[in-house]
Amino acid sequence: MAILEYLQPTWQLAVVGLLSYILWTVVYRRFFHPLAHIPGPFLPAVTMLYQSFYNGRYYLEIARMHEKYGPVVRITPEEIHLSDADNYDKIYYVGSKFYKSPNLYNALCIPLSTFGCVSNETHRIRRGAMNPMFSRKMVLELEQVVQDKANKVCKITQKGIDAGQPIDLHHAFRSVSVDVISDYAFDSSYDLLDKEDIGAYFFRMVRGLGPAFYTFQQIPLAQKIALSTPPWLAPYLSEPLGCVTGFQQDCAKQAQAVKLKMEQGKLGHRQTIFSTLLSLEDKPAGYEVPDNEMLMQQAYSVLAAAADTTGNAMTVAAYHILKNPSIYQSLVKELQAAFPDPSSQLEFVELEKLPYLTAVIKEALRLSFGVPGRVPRVTPDPGASFNGYAVPGGTIVGMSSWLMHRNPEIFPDPMKFDPSRWLDADNYRRLDHHMVPFGRGSRQCVGMPLAYCELYVTLGTFFHRFPKGLQVYKTTDYDMEYVDFFSSYHIEGRNWFKAIGTDIKDVAL
Repeated sequence: MAILEYLQPTWQLAVVGLLSYILWTVVYRRFFHPLAHIPGPFLPAVTMLYQSFYNGRYYLEIARMHEKYGPVVRITPEEIHLSDADNYDKIYYVGSKFYKSPNLYNALCIPLSTFGCVSNETHRIRRGAMNPMFSRKMVLELEQVVQDKANKVCKITQKGIDAGQPIDLHHAFRSVSVDVISDYAFDSSYDLLDKEDIGAYFFRMVRGLGPAFYTFQQIPLAQKIALSTPPWLAPYLSEPLGCVTGFQQDCAKQAQAVKLKMEQGKLGHRQTIFSTLLSLEDKPAGYEVPDNEMLMQQAYSVLAAAADTTGNAMTVAAYHILKNPSIYQSLVKELQAAFPDPSSQLEFVELEKLPYLTAVIKEALRLSFGVPGRVPRVTPDPGASFNGYAVPGGTIVGMSSWLMHRNPEIFPDPMKFDPSRWLDADNYRRLDHHMVPFGRGSRQCVGMPLAYCELYVTLGTFFHRFPKGLQVYKTTDYDMEYVDFFSSYHIEGRNWFKAIGTDIKDVAL
């Protein structure tokens, strides 16, 4: 304590007080906290900062914790994580009293959106307004938009083959979902598939959101300061902050354009997501027409969601299909038998009937993740019990699709891309019960029906159009790994998934 000798008495007291507070906090959290009995390492039990060390890879450390400590582990001072698949239905079900953790979801900067709102009752009202827009009927009416985007991916691919150049399928597949949802949301597609970089700039911006959200979760005050920063200044202060404000501005612009068209009576005859939200017709009791801020946040959540699960699944599917000739051949054989005419349009309702394509899509969803990390919920009073461990109300509890889908007791040889595991009807039902790529329960992704349409139409059309002649280009399993900034992103600095014509050898990027 020699340092204290050089400090004034007031500062001495302040330093001693601070050190005492830190020591007491550590002792309390480790030994006297209501979660002190939950197994887990020392550091995550006493500080939120532990997860910062892993920089988006904490979900892998959580998996290692489960291997060492069992099915229930304490991963932060206030949060536990579960690996037993049977617990999923206790938390994520229709009508669940568990609610979204404000600590995480408020950090996403969209608390007024349907996705981001914490209150289950508020969510019920807002979700009720959106459900009709993603019904089976509406998805089938939108199918031609999906068909058009799938054809654009094929044109991009053919152009690359003809030029003898690598084809950026990573951004092409991700752009399908963004182009479809922007068309449906605003009646004005982003047309990323028509751009020279196939949307790479857009996805760099979306990727930049992740570190910002992670910081906001750790330091809520940083979020308040950041969001009050003038948009013109934000990019100069921080690239992630610039991405947040830039994305917000673009979403606000798109939503306002729809609102203005409605006010001027210039909106087209086709329903869009935002024209529907701006109308009180056929809405649940308690629904209020969103103001400008809420419109921006709804646009934000819709576009960000489109950039994740579906595009990841298409990328994972194509990567493994091109890596495995037997899977490639089996899929093409099924597609050609169902659609003998190579120039025919492959309809969604017919593609859904194909068992091998369905198996490929299921396996792709199993090994790809819109959200690889935990999906935290707050335990309602009076508390709950998981695998013999009681926790009080207010405890944050979460599970992850990454662990669910890689559970060897459910999915033997879980790291293997194996569509055949889905071909037995009885096994299919058992496996499907543990598939949660879109979540489950009241908070399940509202866009799931549209996502399946995109998956079937895009992958079916792509491999029907290219029954041979493609191979993976300079992409490995290592390149396909994810980081978790709530949404999943491929790791910076690694190769994007590319394909190339099989007759092309050693072409420079």
